[in-house]
Amino acid sequence: MPEDPATDAPAPGRGPGPHRQDPRQAAAAPVPAPRAWVLDTDGVITDSARVHAAAWKTAFDACLRDNPPPDPAARRPFDPGDDYRRHVDGRARLDGAAAFLTSRGLRLPAGDPGDPPGTGTVRAVAALKERLFTERLAAGGIEAYPGTVRLLRALKRAGVPRAAASASRHAGELLESAGVRDLFDALVDGRETARLGLPGKPDPALFLEAAARLGVPARETAVVEDALAGVEAGRRGGFGLVVGVSRTEDEGAAEDLRRHGADRVVRDLAELLSGSGPGVIPGEIPGPGAVPRPGPETEKGPA
Repeated sequence: MPEDPATDAPAPGRGPGPHRQDPRQAAAAPVPAPRAWVLDTDGVITDSARVHAAAWKTAFDACLRDNPPPDPAARRPFDPGDDYRRHVDGRARLDGAAAFLTSRGLRLPAGDPGDPPGTGTVRAVAALKERLFTERLAAGGIEAYPGTVRLLRALKRAGVPRAAASASRHAGELLESAGVRDLFDALVDGRETARLGLPGKPDPALFLEAAARLGVPARETAVVEDALAGVEAGRRGGFGLVVGVSRTEDEGAAEDLRRHGADRVVRDLAELLSGSGPGVIPGEIPGPGAVPRPGPETEKGPA
């Protein structure tokens, strides 16, 4: 999900992980079930992505009004669906602001860290979004997805380690507010990424840090993400299973997740508790066993 910047430079010793094999080139052979799970927060655990998108829309529309792009077509309002998913979702807050403004042909000054909320610099726009989001967060109403809670409880019963990972400095507050903080063994949020100097998605550093805190190698860990930058980070990090979450009926959105690195795309995480396909947890009790590696007869991998 979007949020606060960690750093503008790669952290020492961090970088893209090994490139994962294209699942279409792999035989449909059993592989061990994930020994640990790392879940993004916004849009995967909590229903907060819509609040982020609404705050970004208010901030970006004000910026477009005050700084109209040269191309009239680029002056159209921010789309909280498509624009959010393509340019902002899953990125650090400053990165998302810069990416969207660049997509509309705007080259605002980067600004200074102390810039107040406004529309004159990239940092000011990001600060405006932060203020709007914080106000809406304080108003309450953020909940956890029931299907995600079912999955987390099944994993907890089976003793499978679980971590929440987010570039947002608000991740801990969101989990506490939704009543699910106790379902995680570890949390790596925006405050931690800033402290450690971790680069943002699609670099896999955030997820690699979360897996390390669970004590499980990336190749034996599943990552669950709803953002294009997030599933790409999972792929770059060499994670054993990358699950994409697309909560719409738009098959194009699901296919985008596959192209960026998702082995499996679901609309709700409860789908991983039944049925068939990579990442399924038989009988709601995850543990030793096997899940089919993506191949011609299961989900298609990235194009």
